[in-house]
Amino acid sequence: MTEPIKIDVWSDIACPWCFIGKRKFEGGVAAFQADADAPEVIVEYHSYELSPDTPVDFEGSEIDFLAEHKGMPAEQLRGMLEQVTGVAAAVGLEYNFDILKHTNTVKAHQLLHYAKAQGIQLQAAERLFSAYFTEGRHLGRAEDLADLGAELGLDRADVLRSLNEDEYLPAVRADQAQAQQFGINGVPFFVIDGKYGVSGAQDPDTFAQVLQQVRSERAEEIPA
Repeated sequence: MTEPIKIDVWSDIACPWCFIGKRKFEGGVAAFQADADAPEVIVEYHSYELSPDTPVDFEGSEIDFLAEHKGMPAEQLRGMLEQVTGVAAAVGLEYNFDILKHTNTVKAHQLLHYAKAQGIQLQAAERLFSAYFTEGRHLGRAEDLADLGAELGLDRADVLRSLNEDEYLPAVRADQAQAQQFGINGVPFFVIDGKYGVSGAQDPDTFAQVLQQVRSERAEEIPA
């Protein structure tokens, strides 16, 4: 049996390009696996905080937050968000920045690690991205995240316990330390088969080509 190709993805729930990159990556995997003989692709998400100093309850809009952190005029930021919304729509995503609740994402990252331990990390990542960018849900508070955990079929009380105890905070910090070791300074960042790095929300073809390259190199390593 062909060994699966492992993909490690560093991302942040509050990163609009990470959700877009997720969709484009999934498109690349689908194209690669259109060949019935293609190996399985296994994905694991890792924690990266774009703005770790963000308060849990930020008072203001997304434009207010960006203006404060980037020092750019509101009108310019509004145009940027409209552009990102259009790019998201092109890959089937609905972004609603007008209702988005900017928050600290460290608890959301802990929920992703909790979900990984339960074998549903990919479903949790998808749910959190949608909740944040499309539904305007608050992803910084343990109670709200426990509600989302319950929607995923997790034990709400145990999710709440885990988040309140910071059970998976060491795992979040370990991911962040590994990102530093790899020199990752922006997300999304994809590490493919432990040796190829792909930065940003690249087109599906790019991901498909890298996966095919890994497959070809493996074939060359097989003794004749």
